[in-house]
Amino acid sequence: MNLIWNTCNRGSWCSFLSVNLDHSHFNGLEGVYIIWQGGGPIIKVGQGLIRNRLSAHREDRAVTSYGNLFVTWAAIPSKSIRDGVERFLGDRLKPRVGDVFPNVVPIEVNLPWSYQ
Repeated sequence: MNLIWNTCNRGSWCSFLSVNLDHSHFNGLEGVYIIWQGGGPIIKVGQGLIRNRLSAHREDRAVTSYGNLFVTWAAIPSKSIRDGVERFLGDRLKPRVGDVFPNVVPIEVNLPWSYQ
């Protein structure tokens, strides 16, 4: 499955702490997301209402204790597909925070980085 991973200003990766979650782009947006440390490890992968989930992670010290964080997300309206994609991302990227993913068959997707 080929996802369209979102970027910010002129194609740059979005800063996790400063991306404008109040923007209308996030109204009702459901999908998957990846939070990572610039030049470092994957911190968190997840799914759901993107605005709500990212807002919650901004309050989570387990996530914010890492510095220089970036985020990307991809729209996936179907919950059953999101479950499989989240499982794939969790298995493939092995995030530092969170290790419980849906118990479903993984759905392989393209990663947002070129070194897939």
